[in-house]
Amino acid sequence: MLRAIICGLGWRRGIWGCAFSSWQPHQPPAGLLSATKVVSHWTAVFEEKGIPEARESSEYIVAHVLGAKTFQSLRPGLWTQPLTPWQLQCIQELSSYRLQRMPVQYILGEWDFQGLNLKMAPPVFIPRPETEELVEWVLEEVTKGPRMVGAEGGPLILEVGCGSGAISLSLLSRLPQSRVTAVDKGEAAICLTHENAQRLRLQDRIQIVPFDVTLVESWAHLLPWGPVDLVVSNPPYIFHQDMEKLAPEILRYEDPVALDGGEEGMDVITHILALAPQLLKDSGSVFLEVDPQHPELVGSWLQSQPDLSLHLVAVRRDFCGRPRFLHIRRSGPQRGSPVDAWPGRQPVRVPG
Repeated sequence: MLRAIICGLGWRRGIWGCAFSSWQPHQPPAGLLSATKVVSHWTAVFEEKGIPEARESSEYIVAHVLGAKTFQSLRPGLWTQPLTPWQLQCIQELSSYRLQRMPVQYILGEWDFQGLNLKMAPPVFIPRPETEELVEWVLEEVTKGPRMVGAEGGPLILEVGCGSGAISLSLLSRLPQSRVTAVDKGEAAICLTHENAQRLRLQDRIQIVPFDVTLVESWAHLLPWGPVDLVVSNPPYIFHQDMEKLAPEILRYEDPVALDGGEEGMDVITHILALAPQLLKDSGSVFLEVDPQHPELVGSWLQSQPDLSLHLVAVRRDFCGRPRFLHIRRSGPQRGSPVDAWPGRQPVRVPG
């Protein structure tokens, strides 16, 4: 359901450094070893141990140690140049973490999302490539007209469950007049979003608030600039019974609270939607990333809650063709049922 290894990482310094123990499993054979040979060696080790994305994992680790983002971006001369003992030892150490099924993002400590280099650290949820599509859809909708543009020329945005800050910071970087309130119930996520905002020099336009969206009795402090134009979230949406089926990379290292959405994956989604009318401006919008089973479930739930005045107006599919993103709008008559786009990326709106 979710990928354990995701391409497009940032590659400067692993969070673990290279503080080595005496344990040296699967050490490459002695001799003058080039980067290409070391990649081949660790690819074979990873494949033997059943590590997903064996070659990609090996290439990312070697490239990281050599100071590059990807193996392909290395200067060709570095592919065949003998590695130093320190480089070999560092690759050994980082690869040992991968053998324990730690995600590459955590091993290296950085990740690229929407062109931004973000710090990553366990157990904060690792954003997936699908979430970049959610950001792109929000940006498309904002640029279509004045509906989502605030008084100062940019939308006011609330992100629920900010994690590393990937969604909030991407929107801030692409919408220079926007302002964001980012909330999360996890202390580690709040701290990491703060750090990433400072790294990207976006801290002046973001308010980061510890907040549990399921505690709806307190929400006024989420509105420092008044009602928002947009609520955006990639909430926990995995069906509880599916949690045990997730890859070891996810189960062992990522926070289950950021993943488990309850019996039907809807626990946090319904809290967000119940809270949304108190937060949104008239005709404000909610954008959600959900499980492919959720568009129908969310549509039915909204029909059962007419007092919320929220209507599902569009569904979009991800790059694998799965209905994964919802656009829900406050107020206005509900006409017909939303239709998800197929094929391609453009949503089909409710007719009429």
